[in-house]
Amino acid sequence: MNRLIRAGLMFGNLFHVHSAALVERYNRALHHLTGHKTTLTDFYIDISGYSPEIGEELGDPLYLNHKGVNRQFILLSMEQRTAPLLNTKFSTSKGILQQFIADNEAALFALTARDAVAGELVNSVFDISSPARLFDIRRITIDADTTAGTLRDADKLADMVDRFRDTPDGWYDDVLIAQMIALAGKTGDVVRNPVQLKEMSFEQRNFWTAHFGGLYVFQDVEHPAVIAPAGKAGLDDIPLQFVFDAAQRNQIAHFLRLNGLVETIVEARGIRSAAILRQKMDFILIDAVAGEGGMRDGLTRADLRRLARRHADRLPPEFHKLGALVNWAENGGTFPAIDSSDPVYFYTLRAADTPDAQLVNMLLAELAPKDIRQLFICHKDLFYATYARWPEAKRAYVVDFLEAEYLVDKAGVRDALFGHAPPLEAPPLPRRKKPPPVPNRVAHAGPWGSAKRR
Repeated sequence: MNRLIRAGLMFGNLFHVHSAALVERYNRALHHLTGHKTTLTDFYIDISGYSPEIGEELGDPLYLNHKGVNRQFILLSMEQRTAPLLNTKFSTSKGILQQFIADNEAALFALTARDAVAGELVNSVFDISSPARLFDIRRITIDADTTAGTLRDADKLADMVDRFRDTPDGWYDDVLIAQMIALAGKTGDVVRNPVQLKEMSFEQRNFWTAHFGGLYVFQDVEHPAVIAPAGKAGLDDIPLQFVFDAAQRNQIAHFLRLNGLVETIVEARGIRSAAILRQKMDFILIDAVAGEGGMRDGLTRADLRRLARRHADRLPPEFHKLGALVNWAENGGTFPAIDSSDPVYFYTLRAADTPDAQLVNMLLAELAPKDIRQLFICHKDLFYATYARWPEAKRAYVVDFLEAEYLVDKAGVRDALFGHAPPLEAPPLPRRKKPPPVPNRVAHAGPWGSAKRR
């Protein structure tokens, strides 16, 4: 994994804790939440305050996420908001933390100037001992304060101020005045400069969880289901009628279409679909030939074509089907017949413009794992797990590609692949043929025809 770390593709953009003051604040918060302290004087933390170094020191990678539920967090600086979330157990956790920080930016800036803010993503479930317990998680609320209890004391002081104002003889209550002065010394002037965190709660109905081999739970859709790519063993108590594993490709495809969760890449507006599909072909090619030798650094388009010609008899069906689709899009060739039983099917999809687009793209990345760019962007935990099993030549190619083609413009790449902005008017490129219209024979049933029913 050292190559990934050096390239900034793993543990990248973490917040560096290296000053004595920040380490001391972190230790206060850590002891407040867990009863532990670190002896390290230099370490890195993610958006939740989790540090891989401290996890190794304590022998517990879940020291801020006991049993993988009710994730705790430590905020030392507003700079943490751009950091990743490591050891993710629920796909919703990072978004909740980002929203909490964004909606309380001014208050958190003031609070973290003097202390650490410690908190927890709270739900009613404390132990997910069976898959059915996942469905008891309905709402996540945030409970947070500084380690010194600044917000708690501010509430007390505000109550005292109200009592002082409402009591006719308040000026003669020396005890109350002394208490107010003492608390004001810790909280500041809560009348002129109130510091409060918004009470926030979030619905958690559609989500991915790392528990039980990795599950995609879709409850808040018209036709609910659970997708369990690793298999359905041990999931008998799930309180939904439909549970599909990776082998049930047709059922998954029908579920996605029935709920309007996906669109084909060639249907998507405002993107260069042929270029995206051609890059997917490159990824499939590299996966097929990386163990054969003959690969070198800095592969050009001509090099990739030579590799494809040399190993044409070994390339998987999805490579040739994508090639036929690119030929149709660029040159008006024969429109390929593709249905959900075809190995290439999920490579041709992306999430539709719905609130669950990020979750759906994560699922598609797992169903089409040879697309290393989408896998890295949408499902980093799975990317790291599979990276360790790749041949050295593929690791080198993937790191070079992501470093050159993704890190230089992350937002632009994500928008080009997954965004849903309306297309801009632009002059046609020279010497390029306009893609032919989708044939009428598939227009009524979607580009790949109707999903087969079980």
